[in-house]
Amino acid sequence: MGKRMSRLTPRLINFIKNQRLFFVATAMQDGHINLSPKGLDSFKVINENRVIWLNLTGSGNETATHLLYNERMTLMFCAFEGPPMILRLYGSAKVYHQYDDLWEENIGFFPEIAGARQLIDMQVELVQVSCGFGVPLMDYKQQRKELAAWAEERGEEGLKEYREKKNTISLDGHTTNVIK
Repeated sequence: MGKRMSRLTPRLINFIKNQRLFFVATAMQDGHINLSPKGLDSFKVINENRVIWLNLTGSGNETATHLLYNERMTLMFCAFEGPPMILRLYGSAKVYHQYDDLWEENIGFFPEIAGARQLIDMQVELVQVSCGFGVPLMDYKQQRKELAAWAEERGEEGLKEYREKKNTISLDGHTTNVIK
């Protein structure tokens, strides 16, 4: 049922473009594993072995923290509509901020979204496709608007204060990679 590949195919790239939700997983050597759902127009395929996503300000900063200590990351996409499929991307990733050159080179791939915090740039080393027969069919309604509205209401200064208060220490007590 499962198939492994060293790169994304055009069919898989098209599948990714049609997904409205993906999951990101990271972990350090010890401590908690982080698994987060991501939405909005925040994910782009750069080429068959490179993807990038826009990380927005949230309640924590676990992904960026883990990547400081261990660059491995797994992304997962599930077909909730249409033919069943689960797609996992395994690789190594780096975090970039607004003051990094890579930010300027790549932020144009994304629409302007309030609360933009980091770009996560992943080199895809392994692609795995599996059946997805156990994934439920679900109807998509719309993206939620609360996160962007929350960030817009806070403004840049308010987001800076929030990040300093909520995004500087991980669940396991490690210093995070946050813009200030």
